[in-house]
Amino acid sequence: MTHANTQRPLTLLLCALGGEGGGVLTEWLIEAARHAGYAAQSTSVPGVAQRTGATTYYVEVFPVPLAQLQGRQPVFSLVPAPGALDVIVSSELLETTRQIANGMADPARTQVITSSSRSLTTSERMALGDGRADPAQLLEVVRRFSRAHQVLDMVTMARECGTVISSIMYGAIAGSGVLPWPRAAFEAAIHDPATGKKPGAMAAASLRGFARAYETVNAPRQQAAFVDALLKDPAVKATEAPTPPADLASRFPLAVHEMLALGHARTREYQDAAYARRYTDRLARVLDAERATDPSGAQGWAVTREMARWLALWMAFDDIVRVAALKARASRADRVRTEVKAGEADLLRVYDHFKPGVPEFAALLPPALALRLQDWDRARQRRGQSPWALPLKVGSHSVVGMASLRLLASLRRLRPIGSRFAEEQRLIEHWLAAVEAGAREDWALGHELALCGRLIKGYGSTNERGKANLLHIVDHLARSPGRTPAERAQAIAKAREAALADEAGTALDATLRAHGAPPRPVAEQPIRWMRRPPRSQGQGA
Repeated sequence: MTHANTQRPLTLLLCALGGEGGGVLTEWLIEAARHAGYAAQSTSVPGVAQRTGATTYYVEVFPVPLAQLQGRQPVFSLVPAPGALDVIVSSELLETTRQIANGMADPARTQVITSSSRSLTTSERMALGDGRADPAQLLEVVRRFSRAHQVLDMVTMARECGTVISSIMYGAIAGSGVLPWPRAAFEAAIHDPATGKKPGAMAAASLRGFARAYETVNAPRQQAAFVDALLKDPAVKATEAPTPPADLASRFPLAVHEMLALGHARTREYQDAAYARRYTDRLARVLDAERATDPSGAQGWAVTREMARWLALWMAFDDIVRVAALKARASRADRVRTEVKAGEADLLRVYDHFKPGVPEFAALLPPALALRLQDWDRARQRRGQSPWALPLKVGSHSVVGMASLRLLASLRRLRPIGSRFAEEQRLIEHWLAAVEAGAREDWALGHELALCGRLIKGYGSTNERGKANLLHIVDHLARSPGRTPAERAQAIAKAREAALADEAGTALDATLRAHGAPPRPVAEQPIRWMRRPPRSQGQGA
């Protein structure tokens, strides 16, 4: 690429998250410029923690070789100027659009190189509902405010090449042709072949990542097809969509297959094959109900598809057994080693901290024993003592620690006789019956009730509050007398969004009142795994 103006430097803004090697990337660019005989300068602005921003690196390269400047030295700037960038390179899609929103890109000048992958921001994670930014809208911003753009799945590339994202970004910059030196000069910055030595393991991995990105960016038709696919369907993945077993595929419409396959696999892995069958049998009931009001599937079987998602998540509720099973996975150990960048010869110790209390232990006990244990803990609290808990520190890197996690994970066989399992199944059936009845009466009503599964999330008090909100909406809005199905569907939708928008429940209570339903009782207690039945008048105090 020949720079149009040889009187000013080429300007590049590099945006990388913590641990992605942004500093190394900058050093590579400066070293490549020096190796090729060009003047260059870099500065950096540190980012902040908790995914509220990236560390940005600003690089300027004068496009004329030093040998042709006859001893003159170019003057570089220390900070980027909005609208005066030739290239923006970013490892995260939202970070790219953040820089564009700050006015850094010029549609007539700036070339954007970005990753299609996401690392959720703090505000996205804090949302009670789905707070993720729409990737299709983010990509459209990149397209509108760039002279040219390259979009790569940098995370997948880095993982497959066994390297870090910085080498992928480096290869993409080289492949874009924005800098005026050949590929060999870029590669020499990673490993100088003049030394005559073979590259080490880290350099070899970096060169693999560089080559992969370089070749990808040099295939413009493939890039255009990739971006178009993402814009049409943000859920496009590098791998094929999962498919359910043949016997299930014949029972459900094609539109449901992907969610069905994921839900069936999740419930089977969570408990066993019988539990997965219970999941599919429940889903079949919803499909039958949806066919009553939409026999041709004109709405894309959306009620069944949404239930396939939220039903699986609720049935695979988090408990101490589930937590132990996740921590004992080999893939988790591999992920931790990758995140801390531990080499094969490095010793890594991982300690997991648990603090199970009476609710966690009672969840695995039969109802009668669970009630006795809860009564014992309540009696302790009435005497001024704190709720009982057992602090544990488990070294999952050790044989004893891993054996402890595996032993705890094996207790999943006790789930079906546990008090919490029974309570969760009762609540699921209550919601499921409401969805079935709603779908048979009116398709939109059933759809809105199915979407209420979004309220069930998290653990502890958050999970209990979500279940309480869902049941209150179902009991007071789904069967609201004197209202048409369309009016009830609209009321449920507004109540659900209010519950997701306000953790305190103030907005939900106001919405309930506006639609003629009682607000949640002020003294309403969270749903417990076991409730002691009220005493009859003939019993003693």
